[in-house]
Amino acid sequence: MIETKRLLFRPWQASDARELFQLASDPDVGPRAGWPPHQSVEESLEIIRTVFNSDHVWALVLKESNRLIGCMGYYDFTESNIGIEEGDAEVGYWIGKPFWNQGYCTEALRAMIDYCFNTKGFITLWADHFVDNPASGNVMEKCGFRDTGETNWLSNLYRGDERPVKIMRLDYAL
Repeated sequence: MIETKRLLFRPWQASDARELFQLASDPDVGPRAGWPPHQSVEESLEIIRTVFNSDHVWALVLKESNRLIGCMGYYDFTESNIGIEEGDAEVGYWIGKPFWNQGYCTEALRAMIDYCFNTKGFITLWADHFVDNPASGNVMEKCGFRDTGETNWLSNLYRGDERPVKIMRLDYAL
């Protein structure tokens, strides 16, 4: 299990569906990450059972209260949106709006980077963010990711045909 000073990464549970819906139904959250706002608790439960049912996608919860605040995960080269190499991973995350601008995303991403490099042994980490979501890019830069200068269109993401993403990269430092 991954943990930080304030956060715990834990597997998603069916009992998270109501809290997930409360965060994921906000129209300011999902579209920034590439998915449509959730329409019901049942939809959130289905996402937990399918999309989040993985050993490398975690619920982010506050250690102090066990309150759900978002999601963090990584995808290897077979699952990535951006065509990465074997031995690399793509990281992704989102945080519910009530928890924005409190440093949680940066704290979680730093822990994910450490886990991906030092536990999983990935060589390079990749990430992307929609150009109209610079806050996500700022988090990536704070954590050492650098803009590759590449943009991409990800038609498999919500509104991905309408908005390009910037590709970011972080190499393992020996």
